[in-house]
Amino acid sequence: MTRGQKRAVMRIAAALFLCLTAVLTGAEGPLRLALYVAAYLTVGADVIWSALRNILRGELFDEEFLMALATVGAFIIGEYPEAAGVMLFYQVGELFEGLAVGRSRRSIAALMDIRPDYATVWRDGREIRIDPEEVELGERFIVLPGERIPLDGIIVEGNTAIDSSFLTGEGMPEDKLTGDRVVSGTINLTGRICVQAESVYRESTVARILELTENAAGRKAQTESFITRFARVYTPCVVVGAVLLAVLPPLLLRWDWSDSIYRSLVFLMVSCPCALVVSVPMSFFGGLGGASRQGVLIKGANYLETLARVDGIVFDKTGTLTRGTFRVREVITAEGSDPSQLLGLAAAAERNSNHPVAKAICEAAAGDVQTASDVKEYAGLGMEAVIDGEKYYVGNAALMERAGVGLQTGSPDGTTVHVSRGSEYLGHIVVADELKPEAAEAVEALRKLGVKRIAMLTGDCEAAARNAAGQAGIEEYHAGLLPGQKVEAVEEMLNMGCRLAFVGDGINDAPVLSRADVGIAMGALGSDAAIEAADVVLMDDSLQRLPQAIQTARHTMRIVRQNIVFALGVKAAILVLGAMGAVGLWAAAIGDVGVMVLAVLNAMRALKPPTGK
Repeated sequence: MTRGQKRAVMRIAAALFLCLTAVLTGAEGPLRLALYVAAYLTVGADVIWSALRNILRGELFDEEFLMALATVGAFIIGEYPEAAGVMLFYQVGELFEGLAVGRSRRSIAALMDIRPDYATVWRDGREIRIDPEEVELGERFIVLPGERIPLDGIIVEGNTAIDSSFLTGEGMPEDKLTGDRVVSGTINLTGRICVQAESVYRESTVARILELTENAAGRKAQTESFITRFARVYTPCVVVGAVLLAVLPPLLLRWDWSDSIYRSLVFLMVSCPCALVVSVPMSFFGGLGGASRQGVLIKGANYLETLARVDGIVFDKTGTLTRGTFRVREVITAEGSDPSQLLGLAAAAERNSNHPVAKAICEAAAGDVQTASDVKEYAGLGMEAVIDGEKYYVGNAALMERAGVGLQTGSPDGTTVHVSRGSEYLGHIVVADELKPEAAEAVEALRKLGVKRIAMLTGDCEAAARNAAGQAGIEEYHAGLLPGQKVEAVEEMLNMGCRLAFVGDGINDAPVLSRADVGIAMGALGSDAAIEAADVVLMDDSLQRLPQAIQTARHTMRIVRQNIVFALGVKAAILVLGAMGAVGLWAAAIGDVGVMVLAVLNAMRALKPPTGK
């Protein structure tokens, strides 16, 4: 509880004591008025002052103005207990609202408390602590157990376990060995490690998360903006209605003036739109925080609202549905050849190549790599090398034809690397990008959420696209597309009335990420261009976060709609009953403050991950 909230409790207690004194002592006349005025000013002086200050600024028809007008009016017509009691009840409601909002903000603040305070580097022969922003690219820094990792990097010394729950939403520590990548903002749990900085601080994961989350608060959803505009029109209309209710019935229907004014005060009291103005933004704020806890960064409430309405999702293939790293899938040898020997020969020729396929072959060969000489690389074809005095060719079918081997049959499911000794064919190696293990499960989860259209767009060949789509359970796919053609495909789907999300990770995905209703980037391995263009970022590259993000968005929108319907429904009922004289100021106060408190408490549910659809 803050200092201001503690003072509010003391004022409420003092005002309650004065009201009870007036009731229990049966005070009459000036003493009765003095006790209630003292109670009223003790608990409501700040409301009166705020209303007067806003009037001087030209800001009429806000919550304080309505409350001050209604309670001062009650004093004027002699309803002292109701005037003081309603202001007392209003401040109790404000206190509970403040506690609820504070709890919500602390939950978000806990998420934001991930910025590392320092980095320990070795300079001038000693360990010194410096600001993470001062660490240079490629510089090595030391992280002790219990410390937060300041920058993204590669472990060059030591082994440990890492707590990355802020990033992934998972509480299970990850074991990290020398050569593994670690991410800024995560916590080193067990061992002392030395890490080589892979980026400067402003480009690190933690800096990116903080920037995206801070910027998200400024982007209002359509519903949130509508509520703000609605309150600006609604409140003046209610004040005019209250004035008419106070004046017209006595003039036209000969009502008693005090009765008519009392009804107009009830009308004013319940008309405050604070339940909507407070709870709707808070619901979106909670939804953004809840998604962040699951490792999903949504850049604004407007994108969260759109994500909740998505009924079509288009995936990129490489790096999104697949791992984006090549692996040797199978080794097919000619008669009499040994698979491990074939891999060793291919790796010997490919050892100095930077091509991803070459790296996959060398990794699979492990310790069976032989020594090659006179290595020649033919761009777009493959490698030629001399091993044990004999010439070998390692490459595609065109290279085999050039070597006099003739055209060989390859695999439709990946890249085929042929191997020959001179013109003698030895076999081929199939290298392919692996599907992420959670891809099919995520696609199925999206279908259960009611996503009607799921497609895949890729620049890869037809065979590779068909294979990846089949494994992921995606029926619609388009292969061999350039970045511009991906945009055209998405625009065609949008023109068919589909609310579309596109999920991608590469630089070439940036145009289509911007064009879709919601662009979703794979954050941990995705390019900076894709993350910048996207509206939603999956921070750990897991596709399981995608259905979770949609569930969170829909959960948040359900809470928003519940608060709107509940608040407007209760207020409408009390407005009508108040105008008819069926309820008094106490019911109006309950209708205003009570609805606000309940709406805020309901909004806090957005902070918790949803359990169903």
